Amino acid sequence: MSYETVDTDVLVIGAGGAGSRAAIEAAKYNLNVTLLSKELLGKAHTCMAEGGYNAALANVDTADNWETHFKDTITGGAWINNQKLVEVLVKEATDRILDLEEYGAVFDRTPEGKIMQRPFGKQTYRRTCYASDRTGHELMATLTEEVRRQDITVLDEIFVTKLLTKDKIVVGATAVDMKTGDLIAFRANATVLASGGAGRIYKITTNAQQDTGDGIAAAYQAGASLVDMEMVQFHPTGMVYPEAHRGQLVTEAVRGEGGILRNNLGERFMQRYDPKLELAGRDVVARSIATEILEGKGTKHAGVHLDVSHLEPRIIEERLPSMLRQFLDVGVDIRKEPMEVAPTAHHFMGGVRINENAETDLKGLWAAGEVTGGVHGGNRLGGNALADTQVFGKRAGENAAKYASKESKPILDRKEIKKEFDRVQSFLKRKEGVRPSEIKNKLQSLMWDKVGIFRTGQQMKEAIQEIEQTKAKDISQLCVTGKGARFNKEWIAALEIENMITTAEMVAKAALTREESRGAHYRRDFPKTDNQNWFINIVIRQDKGKMTFEKAPVTVTSLKPGV
Repeated sequence: MSYETVDTDVLVIGAGGAGSRAAIEAAKYNLNVTLLSKELLGKAHTCMAEGGYNAALANVDTADNWETHFKDTITGGAWINNQKLVEVLVKEATDRILDLEEYGAVFDRTPEGKIMQRPFGKQTYRRTCYASDRTGHELMATLTEEVRRQDITVLDEIFVTKLLTKDKIVVGATAVDMKTGDLIAFRANATVLASGGAGRIYKITTNAQQDTGDGIAAAYQAGASLVDMEMVQFHPTGMVYPEAHRGQLVTEAVRGEGGILRNNLGERFMQRYDPKLELAGRDVVARSIATEILEGKGTKHAGVHLDVSHLEPRIIEERLPSMLRQFLDVGVDIRKEPMEVAPTAHHFMGGVRINENAETDLKGLWAAGEVTGGVHGGNRLGGNALADTQVFGKRAGENAAKYASKESKPILDRKEIKKEFDRVQSFLKRKEGVRPSEIKNKLQSLMWDKVGIFRTGQQMKEAIQEIEQTKAKDISQLCVTGKGARFNKEWIAALEIENMITTAEMVAKAALTREESRGAHYRRDFPKTDNQNWFINIVIRQDKGKMTFEKAPVTVTSLKPGV
C-alpha cells in the first residue's frame, strides 16, 4: 500500500474559526504548524454565522460585565454548563475580539467609534458585537488572511479518517487528499481537533454539507470522552420556502433588530410562551414556533411569519443586508412583507469533553469550537459560538504548542495505518451494494422525525433500533460507483456515513438516557426539569468497542439551579 507520511509539530484538524485561531496561536512558538481543511481555506461553516460575537465590552449598555455574561450563559444553558469553561469564555471573549480587530476585522460602530452591540436572546444587556449580518464571514476572512501571513502550512480538501494513537497518546491522523485520492499519514507531536459540528445528521439544517460529525466520531473511536450529546440546538428561524432553501439560516439578528413573530391568525404568539417574547432562549422560541405549526396555526409552507416591515427600510438595508438579499433572491422583499420561517437543526452543544486548557482526556489531543461539549450546556446563547471559537481556539493552539515543543517525534504504528487505509479503500473495491445517499437520506429523516425538537422514549427506541440495524447491515454493503479515487465525492460520502451514524447513535442514546426535559432536550413523556435526579452531565466513552454512558456531576463554581 502506498501512502505519504507528513511530519509536523502541531497538527490542526479543521480550518474554521476555532482551527484557524489555534493554528495562528501555535505558530507563535516557532513550530511547524499544519492546518488541515476539509474544504478550501476560508470556506468553513463559520462563514455562515451571521448574527454576532458576544463580549461584555459595555460599549452600549455600560452596566454589562463578565459576571452578567456568565450568569446569562449558565441560566441560558439550563444550568449544566461546565462553569469553569464558561468563566474562561466570558472573561477572555473581550480580548479575543480585540485580537480580531488587530488582525483587521471590521465591525459595526457606535457614534463614538466603539464596536457596536445588539440585543440577542436571553441576554440581560446588549452584548452581541457584529458586522451587519455577516459576522462569521468577516471573522473567517480576517483569520484566513492572518493564517496566510503566518508561516503555517495549509492543506485544503483533506478528509481526516482517523486519529492515530500510540499507548493511548494521540500521535497524528490518517487522511485522504480528496483532490488526488492519495492517502496520507500525519505524524504530530500535538494535535488540535476543531472540525465543527454534525448538523447534517438531520434532514433540515442550517449546516454546511461538510458538517457530518467527523471529529466527534474520530475522537470517540480514539477513546476520548464526549459530553452532553443529547443537547442539539434547533435554531428557531430557518427558511421554509422554496424547498431548495429549506433550513437556510435566518439570523437571530432579525429578531434582535425588532423582528416580530406571528402565526397565520396574525397573533404575536410569543406573548403566550415567554415574557422576553422573540428574544427568549432559542430552545423556547423554537418549541413555541413548532407548537404553533403543529396546532394548525402555521403558514401554507408549514412555517410562521417573521416580520420586520415595520422598521425603517434604512435599518434593514444597513443592519440586515444579507437577509434582504437572501429573501429578494426568492421574491420576498422583507422591507415590505414578512418572511416565512420554521425551526432548523443548527448547533451541537455536546461534543468532546475538554478542560479549561482545551485539553481532552487523551494525551496529545486538544479540541476547540463546536466539536467540543461543556461550554454551552443545554442551550447555547446566540453570539456565544463565535466567541467560543476564538477563546478556546487560542487556548488549544497555545497549549498544544507548549506541549509539542517539549516532545520528541512520536512513533507511528504502521499496522494501524495499514488497517485504516484498508478500510478506507474497501469502499472503492466493492462493486455492488447500498449507495451512501440511500443511507444518508434515511438517517437524516429518522433523526428529524424521532430525535428532533420534541422527543419521546418510544420514538427514540425506534430510532436507536434502526440505527443499529443500519450499522449491522447497510454499512458492510456500502459501495461507491464512481471510478477511481480522484475527486470521488461518493467515496468521501461513504466515509462520512460511518461518522454520521456514530454521532446519531450517541445523540439518540444520550437523549433516551436523560429522563427529563432541559434546554434543547424536550421529552413529551418527561416534560418537567428534574434537578434532583438529572442535574448532571451524560458522559459517553468507548469501552472495548461498546458505547458506555455515565452520569457525571456538573462542574459548578458559583451558580446552582434556582439561585
